[in-house]
Amino acid sequence: MDITLANFQIKAIADLTAAMEQPNRDVILKSCTGSGKTIILTHFMDEYFKSNHKTVFIWLTPGKGNLEEQSKEKMDRYIHGSQTKLLSDIMTAGFEENDACFINWEKLTKKGNNALKDSERTNFIEHIRNALDNGLYFKIIVDESHQNDTIKADDIIELFHSDKIIRCSATPKNYKNAILIDIPEEDVIAEGLIKKLLIINENFEQHINVDDQITYLLDKAIDKQRELHSEYLNQKAEINPLIIVQIPNKSDALLDRVEEYFESKGITYDNNSLAVWLSDKKQNLEDIEQPNAEPIAVIIKQAVATGWDCPRAQILVKLRDNMSEVFEIQTIGRIRRMPEAKHYKSDLLDSCYLYTLDEKFTESVKLSLGKGALDAYKVFLKPEYRSFTLISEYKTDVPYPRDAKLSLKVIHKYFEKKYHITGDTTKNKALLEAHGYSFAEDIIDYTKSGSVNTLSKENIAGLNDISIHEPLNTHKHGKEYHHCVAKIGYKVNLDYNSTNTIMRKLFLNGLRCDSKILKIETRELYAFIINNEHLLVEDVRDAMADESLQLTLAIPKTTERPVGFPLEMIFTYDGTAKSQVEFSKNVYKGYLSSAENRSLPEKLFERYCENSKNIQWFYKNGDKGIEYFSIIYTDNFGKQKSFYPDYIIGSTDGKVWIIETKGGFTKTGDSEDIDKYTAKKFRVLKSYTEKYKLLGGIVRQDKKSGELCICTETYSDDIKSDSWKLLSDVL
Repeated sequence: MDITLANFQIKAIADLTAAMEQPNRDVILKSCTGSGKTIILTHFMDEYFKSNHKTVFIWLTPGKGNLEEQSKEKMDRYIHGSQTKLLSDIMTAGFEENDACFINWEKLTKKGNNALKDSERTNFIEHIRNALDNGLYFKIIVDESHQNDTIKADDIIELFHSDKIIRCSATPKNYKNAILIDIPEEDVIAEGLIKKLLIINENFEQHINVDDQITYLLDKAIDKQRELHSEYLNQKAEINPLIIVQIPNKSDALLDRVEEYFESKGITYDNNSLAVWLSDKKQNLEDIEQPNAEPIAVIIKQAVATGWDCPRAQILVKLRDNMSEVFEIQTIGRIRRMPEAKHYKSDLLDSCYLYTLDEKFTESVKLSLGKGALDAYKVFLKPEYRSFTLISEYKTDVPYPRDAKLSLKVIHKYFEKKYHITGDTTKNKALLEAHGYSFAEDIIDYTKSGSVNTLSKENIAGLNDISIHEPLNTHKHGKEYHHCVAKIGYKVNLDYNSTNTIMRKLFLNGLRCDSKILKIETRELYAFIINNEHLLVEDVRDAMADESLQLTLAIPKTTERPVGFPLEMIFTYDGTAKSQVEFSKNVYKGYLSSAENRSLPEKLFERYCENSKNIQWFYKNGDKGIEYFSIIYTDNFGKQKSFYPDYIIGSTDGKVWIIETKGGFTKTGDSEDIDKYTAKKFRVLKSYTEKYKLLGGIVRQDKKSGELCICTETYSDDIKSDSWKLLSDVL
């Protein structure tokens, strides 16, 4: 099964690989439910085996639910020819190089768990000893690590004498001196793997007096389930959204009342529309994860929080209780996955819903999800804006891999620009050498020698540099070569095979290529890549983002179609904000000044629009999804990217403006814009507005004067340049 890794997954693999070279023992992989943690880790192990001899990975999972078998099965599915084992396989065959062993560690620690009798336990420890005697190195992965902080678990880890422990969790505990690899939730959302937003208590009245929390909350949930179901049918998606009802652990009376409520609505165990998953009562659970399974609701206590994947679960009703906060967030994770790992260009389907009167719970959820959990209600487009449209551009191929041929050309052009190389490969060698590239035949490591009395930078800089030369051995250094090539590729989201082909075509003798830089033999290529890894990483990265190289490339075709403003949208806001004024110039009725998520530049700009006599209306564009307006641009390696400008504005003189807001300039004039691609976005925005006879620009705040400024003609990252004008003079 071939999987196209998402960009954030490729980056996580690169970060894990880099962390393995650091002295720190603990590495924490923090990733939200639904980010494909197993995909990341299995690909990482596979890459690591290719570059490191004598390694065995031990993947430890917590007790319930056969997680170790699920994870093993996934690795067998994703990685062709992987060597995976369960505890039973280890007991018969021991450990071998390149093994990935999946072990449920409660089978090793639990008293009365007969997976290992005492004699077998000794046997297991002997297998570890034999492996260590045979020169094998163990690396440990602890899955769902927040659950297993126990002495017994630690004792097991100690047996393996591992110098590296990777702990994975959506809610990790803090470890001293650990390297933290944190996968940003925004990236997972952008790839369509999890829902854009968690909506809490949608359309609740301000002051609720309820006779019965069960009836009140479940009525809301069932209405929402029906609304979602009919929208899925509209989209021709065969998905039956599921309600999870979570009841407190010790509450049997509550369970009876929930069952009675459902029965009064015709939702029963007998007709398969209700399921239950408690330790002492399980019904209708078979295939409940299937997109179109019959049950529309499942009743759970907290036991279901680990490792249960049911992407059609979209509504959580939490009946009042006080439990530990870590658990809460795990439960929310259950309703955040997208059923088909993609967004549906519908705010309704791309959100998940929580209904609860438990304030403590609501607070802890908001805290942990930050801007991912907000107050919300529905707003409708004012009639006068319902016919407005613009032409929107979309990427042609959704999983568009980087174009290796194009990447090769761009790298070659970059070397021409930076090092002035020509078609003469002998001359090129001298040019690169003059710029610090090494052509040594040996593998070179550097160290220092001499004596210092204090460890200051100056003293250490004054030491003698010593280079340690080691003759190249293609077998021994083959893995190191592989590792370096993979690292160069990771930085720009190219896979190992493409990067290897590019390096060989650019530098290796005997391979035909119009863009040759060098002609060196295979042994020399190994040494060249290993010794110059950091220079190559830098040059390949700069080649991708250099705006001056873009213009020479043909841009892949895009799809175009008219898009208007969505007729209704779920408006999210911060209910705790001091100011809750309605912005009358927004195209939606009921749009408040406390709208979230908004960056500071966006908040300032919205206030400006509301107060300016030159602006008649404004619309805040979405930042992903086919229902919103987008323009396509391309990075230098041919990968199409979607640019969603922040605002569309109608001025009082009848003109339409497209505005992108960016981070401002500090009082000393330094840029606070963190977007590497702003110049590219400006260029495509300008050509788009010229093509369709509109106006547009980029707006940033000048903190020295406090004023908003706009750039409409040529882009500059210097606020002092004439490109920047006061917004109030232009619009």
